[in-house]
Amino acid sequence: MKASRLIPMGLLYAMVATGCTPTVAVKAPSEPITVNLNVKIEHEIRVKVDKDLDNLFEDKEGIF
Repeated sequence: MKASRLIPMGLLYAMVATGCTPTVAVKAPSEPITVNLNVKIEHEIRVKVDKDLDNLFEDKEGIF
């Protein structure tokens, strides 16, 4: 093939390849994002149990 025919074919291939390339667009939403969480928070009762145990051990010093 002659070089004069290869150049237009190369350009045509480049244009077709560029036109078929998928694009991904990342766009921010127009409305704010709302997140609703249903969270249950529980406190640990270890301090109370420790105090109860301290009182029990004070009352019955010879238990152990």
